[in-house]
Amino acid sequence: KTAMGNHHQQEKSLDKWVDYLSSPDADYPTWAKYWAFTSVVKMGKFEKFEEDYEGGKKEFGRFTKREKDTVAAFPMLNPRALAMTFGVMREKLEQKQRPKNERVPVENRSVKLDDPAFQKLLSTENFSRIYAQFLIELPEYSTQGLEETRGEWVKYEQGTDPKALVDSLEGYPLEWCTANIDTARTQLQGGDFYVYYSVNEEGKPIIPRIAMRMQGDAIGEVRGIAPDQNLDPYISDVVKAKLKEFPDGAAYEKKTADMKTLTAIEQAIQKNAPLTSTQLRFLYEIDTRIEGFGYECDPRITELRSTRNREEDMPIVFECSPDQIAHDAEDITEDTKAYVGKLVPGIFQMLPEGIEHIYTSFPENRIRQDTVDIGGTSKEELLRQLEEKGIKISDYARDMLQSPDFATGKKPEAADLVRLTVESLGFPKGATTKEIFERAEELGLELCPAEVGPQYRLKNANQPMNEWFSIGMKQITDRYGDPDVFDLERDVDGLWLRRHWARPGHGWDPNDEFAFRLRKTKREA
Repeated sequence: KTAMGNHHQQEKSLDKWVDYLSSPDADYPTWAKYWAFTSVVKMGKFEKFEEDYEGGKKEFGRFTKREKDTVAAFPMLNPRALAMTFGVMREKLEQKQRPKNERVPVENRSVKLDDPAFQKLLSTENFSRIYAQFLIELPEYSTQGLEETRGEWVKYEQGTDPKALVDSLEGYPLEWCTANIDTARTQLQGGDFYVYYSVNEEGKPIIPRIAMRMQGDAIGEVRGIAPDQNLDPYISDVVKAKLKEFPDGAAYEKKTADMKTLTAIEQAIQKNAPLTSTQLRFLYEIDTRIEGFGYECDPRITELRSTRNREEDMPIVFECSPDQIAHDAEDITEDTKAYVGKLVPGIFQMLPEGIEHIYTSFPENRIRQDTVDIGGTSKEELLRQLEEKGIKISDYARDMLQSPDFATGKKPEAADLVRLTVESLGFPKGATTKEIFERAEELGLELCPAEVGPQYRLKNANQPMNEWFSIGMKQITDRYGDPDVFDLERDVDGLWLRRHWARPGHGWDPNDEFAFRLRKTKREA
């Protein structure tokens, strides 16, 4: 049924192009219609992206190449963007027919590209690329258009026909999978669906800006129209007000606040205004990670950081003088407040006690530190606490907790933890479990007691969405005889205690993260 439904959706999407191009409304020359149609049948998924251009970032749109065996829908039809595409190409063809000494550049119709970038785009004579660019430049999605946030929410009730929902999204350059009739039907089977439509130039609320999918009585996800389905910079207050209507809306308040703060920083940078220490700490995620509504980090974070002089920002962020930031082990003194450099053997014992800021590169590769209390709790009590807190435990992690090799300490004590990536350990191309554990030992770290996994899970209740990391510990064998370590993860289902294979030769990616215990010095011991 799904395949048949996809084929039907594919045919329907192509019929819209055929019907429109053959209608009286499409008063265009035959060459233009042929150019468009022969291009459309080769166009796949629509994407927004940014590229460096003459020292800055510019937003572009594109369609991926269509695979021969795909059953996905054909590109969205937007008569306004189509008219713009035909218009500039007609002017270009007219200029080509003139003598060379009489030719002039086609007037730049883009609101996002400067003239050289626009002329370069037009020189491709590529329908797919030009049409995609005008799609992302629709007046309603321009900066001026986005500043208009008046509108209304529309509720599409669970179990209803998805046609009205899908039709309301047609023609807009959205990344929402809800624009597909089959996806929309599935989503409406799971719960109600809300869309916020802002008003167009005529004052009609028809421009999709926010999608809120419910899963039963809970909020499943909130998506916007910015790249990677993040919220656009102006709509946060509308989302914040709507979230108050739902019992679990408070869980999304941080995301709303973060997006509003990020927009304020973006506007300050655009005006060349200085950023405060608080704003810089936010931008560099010193105290907490920036959370958005998209399935990826808001691309503005990287873009805004790229405009900054990090050497000048670091003393402000770290609240110290430049000479209190060490970049090599030999530069470390008792007055060092931050270390940004390569990790060398014994580095953690060289650093002053209580140092807060440790990076292998700023701000991307931060070495995170934390303390967790262990000991004094039986394994049965520990399991009970996990279940009482509603923490989800995978079957294999439960095997580990019930294994004879899992034990808790008799006396309470604090375990100082250091979290770092495989790349920060010195493996930019990844490494095996054996290599990772050996390097951690060289740096002054040691394997955690197994109890750290569940205890840290209990403490780390505010773990960012979609984050996961492993516990550097002596492996515990699961039901199939595989050696495992604990994983701490948070996804849409909540907080998890899972396990990860950790055979000595198992390969880990550079971005994989581990928590190890800080080895005590002789004085501390």
